[in-house]
Amino acid sequence: MRKIYYVYIIKCSDNSYYVGVTNNLQKRINEHNDGINPMSHTFSRRPIKLVFNEEFLDVNDAIIFEKKLKGWSRAKKEALINNRFEDLPLLSKNRKDSSTGSE
Repeated sequence: MRKIYYVYIIKCSDNSYYVGVTNNLQKRINEHNDGINPMSHTFSRRPIKLVFNEEFLDVNDAIIFEKKLKGWSRAKKEALINNRFEDLPLLSKNRKDSSTGSE
């Protein structure tokens, strides 16, 4: 039996987003909500809510996607969460353009 890995986005009580990867999604969400790690981003931002997840069969693919999401802007994460896939290329382009100072 193959393991399934999940890349997930949770929305915290302060409206920030947290991106993570796990092989047991429900257990990990419960851990975030239970506050088992006082040093984690989510500890003081509970309760949290799962707003996105995607399954992977290869842990390396999951880790690559997690790192990619962590680099995304808030607007781009929200487009993904809200299934506005058509907005993703534009949001990527705008981010590049704003970093170079071009319009």
